[in-house]
Amino acid sequence: MGQVRRAVLAGAAALVVAGAAPGPAYAAYAVDTAAEPVPAYRTADGAKKVSGAASTADAPLIEAGKVYEDTLAPGDRFYKLDLDAKSSVYVSAVMRPTTGAKVGYSDGIEAVVMTTGGKMCTSRAGRATFSYEPLLLSAVGVRRLQEDSDCQQPGVYYVKLTRTAGKDYDQSPYPVELKVQREPGLTTGSAPVSAPSGWPTTAPAAPAADAVPRKGGTGFNDARALGAGVWRDDLRPGQTRFYRVPVEWGQQLAVSAELAGAKLTKEYSTATNGLAVSLYTPYRDKVEDKDTSYDGKQAGVTLPLTAPVAYENRFASDDSHRAMRVAGWYYVAVTMSHKVGEFTEDASPVPLTLRLNVEGKAAAAPPYAESLTAAGFGVTGDDRAAAQDGLTAPESAAAADRRSTMGVVAAGGFGTGTVLLLGLGAWLWLARRSATSGSATSG
Repeated sequence: MGQVRRAVLAGAAALVVAGAAPGPAYAAYAVDTAAEPVPAYRTADGAKKVSGAASTADAPLIEAGKVYEDTLAPGDRFYKLDLDAKSSVYVSAVMRPTTGAKVGYSDGIEAVVMTTGGKMCTSRAGRATFSYEPLLLSAVGVRRLQEDSDCQQPGVYYVKLTRTAGKDYDQSPYPVELKVQREPGLTTGSAPVSAPSGWPTTAPAAPAADAVPRKGGTGFNDARALGAGVWRDDLRPGQTRFYRVPVEWGQQLAVSAELAGAKLTKEYSTATNGLAVSLYTPYRDKVEDKDTSYDGKQAGVTLPLTAPVAYENRFASDDSHRAMRVAGWYYVAVTMSHKVGEFTEDASPVPLTLRLNVEGKAAAAPPYAESLTAAGFGVTGDDRAAAQDGLTAPESAAAADRRSTMGVVAAGGFGTGTVLLLGLGAWLWLARRSATSGSATSG
C-alpha cells in the first residue's frame, strides 16, 4: 500500500512540475532595460571544449553530430575528421568578437575542409568578414558528395580555420563554436546533376496582420521559432536578435524587417549600416544579407525571395541559390548597429517588426539513403508545432520532455487505478464468499 501511495504522490508532483512550466514565447515576452547588458551568445547545450592545433600533425578529432567550443586568435587552427564515402559534411565556425572590439573590413574567419594532401574539397573557402562592425560571423567548410572529386574517399580529412586581423585591429582570441553536420547521400543512381531554374523571383506582398510579440534569441542555439506572419520585438544598439523558420522542400522564404522611430539624443545623425538583416541555412551558412542606414526614424530592409529549397540547388553557380539545398530550420538575424547608440536613448529599445512569407506547398523529400531528420535536417511535425508556439530549441526539447513525463505519469496512473480496482474487487469477492460460507454453516 505504501508503494501505491508513493507512486500516486510522485505522479502528482510530476504533474505540478509540468503545469508550472513556462507557456509559449509570447507569454514570456519582456522589454530589455538599460541596466542590463545586451545578452551574450548562448552556446549549445553539451558543447565540448576542444583546442585546435597549429598543425595537422596534432589536430584533435571532431565528430559529426557534435558541437565544440574553442578560441581563435589570428592565424590557422586545424581539426581532424574521419569521414565516410556516402555523405556530405558541413563544419560551421561561429566566431563571436569582443563587444566594442576594433575590427577592419577585411578582418574575419575562413573555414576549409581539405584532404591529407592539402587539397581543398570545394573550389573556394567559406569566408565571412566584419565590415567594420564587431558582430557574430559564421563560416562553413564543406565536403560535398560529387562525382570525380578528390574528396569522395573515406578516411581522414582536416578542417582549417583561419582568422584574419589587420595589425591595427583587435588581436585578442575570440570564442568560436564549431558544429559538424552530416547530410546523408541519396539512394544509388538518384542524385541529380544540375540546378533547377524557372521559379518565382518576385517577393509577395508582406503580410499586414497585427504583430504578435516574439522575443528573438542571442544566436543559432536559442533562436526563436517563427512561421509566416508578422512578429514584434525590440532592438538595442549593438544587438542582434535571432529567429528560426522551418522551410520545407519546394518552399521559398521572404523576409522583411523594419525599425520604428527611436528616442533621439541628437538631431541629424545617421548610422550608415544601422539596420542589417541576414538569412542563414540549416548548416549556418549565409544565404543573403542586406542593410540600410538608420537615423532614428522609420527604416526597413527586404531580402530577395529565396529559391525554392531543392537538393539540386547545390550545383548552382550563384551563392544564394546554391545555399538553398536542404530543408530545415533557416535562421534570420536582425542587427542594430552599435553606432545608433550615439544618437538615441539606449534605455528605450527600438520597436522591431519582422514580416515573413513562406511560399509554396511542401514537396516530397529526395530519396535519401538514411534518415535526414536524424542528421538534424528536414522539417518534422514537432518543428511545425515549435514554430506555431514560438519555441526556441531548448524550450522545444523541454516541452518534449514534459510530454514524455506526462505520458509516463498517465500510464502509471492508469496502472495504479487498475491495481486498486482489482484489489477492491478481490476484497468484495472474499467478503461475499465469507458471508455465504457463514450463512451455510448457520443453516
